[in-house]
Amino acid sequence: MAKVCPLFSGSSGNSYYIESGDTGILLDVGRSAKQIRERLEACNLSPEKIQGIFITHEHVDHVKGLRVFACKYHIPVYASAGTLQALEDSGDLAKVTYDRIPWEGMCCGDFFIRPFPTSHDCAESIGFQLQTSDEHTISLATDLGILTDPVKDALRQSDFVILESNHDIGMLQNGAYPYSLKRRILSPKGHLSNVDCADYLPELVRSGTTRMILSHLSHENNTPELALQTALCSLKVNGMRENVDYQLYVAPRENQTGRSILF
Repeated sequence: MAKVCPLFSGSSGNSYYIESGDTGILLDVGRSAKQIRERLEACNLSPEKIQGIFITHEHVDHVKGLRVFACKYHIPVYASAGTLQALEDSGDLAKVTYDRIPWEGMCCGDFFIRPFPTSHDCAESIGFQLQTSDEHTISLATDLGILTDPVKDALRQSDFVILESNHDIGMLQNGAYPYSLKRRILSPKGHLSNVDCADYLPELVRSGTTRMILSHLSHENNTPELALQTALCSLKVNGMRENVDYQLYVAPRENQTGRSILF
């Protein structure tokens, strides 16, 4: 049985704990080491079980607590070559054990983890496809301006998908952000909108995905209710039934309930 626990999600910080067999891993460490530890403990999860930290890219909301957390618990860090170089340059890998994750994938305890490229305005962003010890596949794709073919190929093969649903386009366009930031978010190297995410979900369900988490919601330009309803509408229009054909969740900005998803 695998376990997926969103610890933090959104522009203020991102981190996911995933467990299979005797292995726990972290995807991103976008809050302080203390906050990550506190959330793990609140979710009845042990930092000592984590055998690897996998980083999508170098933006601060994904690596804020990386150096301190990795050093404190002696956990190796894996990322793309471009991301590692950016983290080296910023000092975020000082005294950290780290290595490049090969495109063909690697083993980490009871996981086999394969990266895939994503479209974002950073050095070399990636998503992750994780194969568990009981032959399930979990994929994460956040911070992507568009759904490229490599992203779609990875997600289509997954039982469980964590996918960005960052903003409502109307809220963003009419909001207080400066024009340059709005343009960045809406660009092919920005963030995925509710509509773009929702339009793709039926294809995932048709391919065999049964569980999906909407993630990386903007606090200023989205609401959990709006992201959820946009997604549910798209799935319903395509004849798909919630809790029959799929289960859909929204990742909280901070997991205060201690809830994990088992499958």
